[in-house]
Amino acid sequence: MSSQVPPIILNNGVEMPQLGFGVWQVPDNEAESAVTTALQAGYRSIDTAAIYGNEEGTGRAIAASGVPREELFVTTKLWNSEQGYDSTLRAFDTSLSKLGLDHVDLYLIHWPVPARDRYIDTYKAFEKILADGRARAIGVSNFLPEHLDRLIAETSVIPAVNQIELHPHLQQHASREYHAEQGIATEAWSPLGSGKGILEVPAIVAIAQKHERTAAQVVLRWHLQLGNIVIPKSVTPSRIEENIAVFDFRLDDEDLAAISALNEDRRLGDDPATFNVV
Repeated sequence: MSSQVPPIILNNGVEMPQLGFGVWQVPDNEAESAVTTALQAGYRSIDTAAIYGNEEGTGRAIAASGVPREELFVTTKLWNSEQGYDSTLRAFDTSLSKLGLDHVDLYLIHWPVPARDRYIDTYKAFEKILADGRARAIGVSNFLPEHLDRLIAETSVIPAVNQIELHPHLQQHASREYHAEQGIATEAWSPLGSGKGILEVPAIVAIAQKHERTAAQVVLRWHLQLGNIVIPKSVTPSRIEENIAVFDFRLDDEDLAAISALNEDRRLGDDPATFNVV
């Protein structure tokens, strides 16, 4: 099945599918099956990370899928303990080996880890990886505008993507505006709120009933219409298929306003300003 997902054009001209499949918290032995299901359902963007411990299962699914490599968009991320120039290059080699690939499409610094203060040197290694053609685009995850300001001032490649926690209870207006000014694509992790009640919010349920859709489809549609890249995660085949079936309806202005009103600036995950776990 070919993908119906439209692309976002990144700031270096690379096309990235606007909706992809995330494998956070999916054990390696389940990742192969989940990614296989996703590829069969039409997903072409797969998002993993070294710390997830499932790059090998993800890679096995990609290898067995029969989908041409040029149709796939594979993202992985560098974990905090590997930050630093030389250690980043080694960690990237390890990730490529586990994935069974000769390049990734997007490589991200997973967290800024400000207390260690290594993300500038780390990103300079990313620039080498990009220049060597082993990543088609480079970016960051969980960076605040203050981290991005410094990164842009002290390196030469503006990140293509910043992947941040973003859902109706944490709409990230300031970061999204900053990204837009800098030409950085905003990618949402936990786009459905990690099962913490967003899909039961009455306003979202009402919009879902109006469109004869699920609450998850409504929230994903909201992200897409804002211009966010989304990577919903599921291991349930029916949900995997449901989450990509969001390109044949649109939310109206009233719907968008109702969801916009749900913002509480409430994080479910860690605060990048203080998260320094390695």
